[in-house]
This record gives sequence, structure tokens and C-alpha cells, in this order.
Amino acid sequence: MKGNPVRGAGYLLRGLQMLPDPQIRPFVLVPLLTNIVLFISAIWLLFSNFGGWVDTLITTFLPDWEWLQWLHYILWPMMALLVAVFVYYGFSIIANLIAAPFNGFLSEKVEKRLRGDVIQDEGWKAVVALIPRAIGRELSKLAYYLPRLLVLLVISFIPVINVISPLLWLLFGAWMMAIQYCDYPMDNNKVSFKNMKMMLKTDRLTSIGFGGLIQVGMMIPLVNLIIMPAAVVGATIYWVEAHASTEIDLDQKRLK
Repeated sequence: MKGNPVRGAGYLLRGLQMLPDPQIRPFVLVPLLTNIVLFISAIWLLFSNFGGWVDTLITTFLPDWEWLQWLHYILWPMMALLVAVFVYYGFSIIANLIAAPFNGFLSEKVEKRLRGDVIQDEGWKAVVALIPRAIGRELSKLAYYLPRLLVLLVISFIPVINVISPLLWLLFGAWMMAIQYCDYPMDNNKVSFKNMKMMLKTDRLTSIGFGGLIQVGMMIPLVNLIIMPAAVVGATIYWVEAHASTEIDLDQKRLK
């Protein structure tokens, strides 16, 4: 596999460093607030209902026979993991759907800043114009993401095979984070979803390094609140420095 995971992780760190830039700071606000509100909501919902949800799942799958009650202690941690995964990924999906137009807008402004163009605030009309395309693109990601998520969940409950499931979850999460955030600058530049995946695969280790550090950042309290805008900025830097010329080459090949 080609690429450098350290270089990939560096794009996120550079995204974090660029957030205070006065020229892009106004466009960071909405993605940042969206992430904060949904993160707090997810934590509140999880702590308020966690035990009840786990018990409900167990009673759904485990018959109410006294001689089977010992299985409750085996199933509880498995169902707890299932609930945590669904809440985490469920709120991530909702956050990305809500913030998609604003993230696309932020990525556009960052790219202009990197290329030395004049940044102008076109106002809410520009954001609203992005909504249909942004939502459509998020649905494409979901169609790619959900079947693979279900396969991983099944693998996690198969004896012997599930030994490798933690590694698979980490790699899958890193890859999906790269797809999620690198898609914003590529969509702005009219790169199809198929071509976007191909471009990331040609530099897979860099992509996984970038997405992997996003995953780690999301697990750190307080840091996780600013990860979304930082990842959008980092992905845009990644696009400008590593992939923009690749898309030009693809366009030239298509014209021949």
C-alpha cells in the first residue's frame, strides 16, 4: 500500500492549527456548534437510557426461562457494545447530515485561502444552495458505509473470527473518517464519489493515517468538540497538496 500515515495524521494537526485563522474563523462556527450540541445530546441520551436499552435487547433475544438466566451475564457486555456502537455511529450520521452544507462551505473557503484567492461571505443563500447536493452526497456515503458496518457487526459476534474484529473496526473507522471528510473538498471540485474513493485508495496509508487520528481525537473529551471543523480544514489541505493534480490527470485521460 502506498502513502505515509504520519503525513496523513499531520493534515489533521495542520487543520487544528488553521482554525483560528481570521479569514476562515467565521465559517468554522456552525460546524463547531453542531458538533457540540449533538455530542452533548448523545452523551445525555446514552447515560439516561443505556441500562434500559441493554436490558431490553437482552430480553428480546433471550427467552424468559430461568435455566437460561446465566446467559444474561454473557450477553450484557455484548449488547452494551452494540448499544454504544449504534448511539455513536447514529449521532455521527445525524451530525454529518446536518453539518454537510456548512462543512462544504467551510472547505470551499479554506481552499480559496490556501490558493490565495479573496474570501467573501456569500451569506446564507450560498449555504442553502449547497443543501440538495450535500445531502445527496451524504446518502451516497451511507449507502457505502452501512452494509460494511453490518458485516463488521456480524463478524464481531462470530467466535474465533471475532478476535480480529477490534483491528477491523479501527481500520474501517479510519477509512470511513477519511472518506467522510475528504469528500467535502472533492465534492466542491466536482470529483465523483467513485473517483474520490479511487484517489484515496492510491494513497491509502496516508488516508488511513488522517482518518485514524480523527478517530483518536473524537475519543478525547473537549478535543472531540473541535474535531469536525479541524477535519474539514485538514481534508482540504490534503486535497490541495496531494490530490488536486491527480484529478487534473484523470480529467485529461477522460478527454483523450
